[in-house]
Amino acid sequence: MDFDLMIDITPLLVKAAWVTVDISARALFFGFIIASALVAMRTSRIPPVRWFARAYISVVRGTPYFVQLLLVFYGGPAVGLRLDPFTCGVVVGAFNIGAYMSEAIRGAIESVDSGQNEASRSLGFGRLQTLQHIILPQAAGLMIRSVGVLAIILVKNSSLVSIISVIELTYQAQRLIGSTYKPLEVFTLSALMYIVIIYAVMGIVEFLYRRATRYAFL
Repeated sequence: MDFDLMIDITPLLVKAAWVTVDISARALFFGFIIASALVAMRTSRIPPVRWFARAYISVVRGTPYFVQLLLVFYGGPAVGLRLDPFTCGVVVGAFNIGAYMSEAIRGAIESVDSGQNEASRSLGFGRLQTLQHIILPQAAGLMIRSVGVLAIILVKNSSLVSIISVIELTYQAQRLIGSTYKPLEVFTLSALMYIVIIYAVMGIVEFLYRRATRYAFL
């Protein structure tokens, strides 16, 4: 194994790794907003709103992320939607992970005993107050763990944006292999960087989980 080469290419891969982190973080942030909206729509009292949310989630979860990416990037210009590769990766990633995240959030909320909601409403709390002060604090632990798993999947899926020429970790690794002809060294180093990113995400999730559940058993 050529360790000198690995030392030389490390700065290039680190720079590309930051792009992976950036695109994943942005997609996760906007995905959470989309997920929250979908959860609200799924619980709406207006049937067409609920139907739209269900249809959207079914379509997104029923088609590969790779296909969605190609459809928006290459098919978008046909309907006037022109996005640069980075923006396309963020947008598609957000709408994709948002669908999965909405089900994780909804499942966490529904896991709270229905009696909690009934008791809260009987005490005069409104629907939003009940959700904010009673339901969400109890659902937070499960919600954070579920969203954390999806965040890890999102980081891994970010490698697919290399197909539309986003210079992230996988794309940079492929370029370096083309110029060095040393796939073992390049992919070993890039794999280690993915491991570092994923373990960092796991650490953040564990910290948030402990914060959210620190009073759960008092």
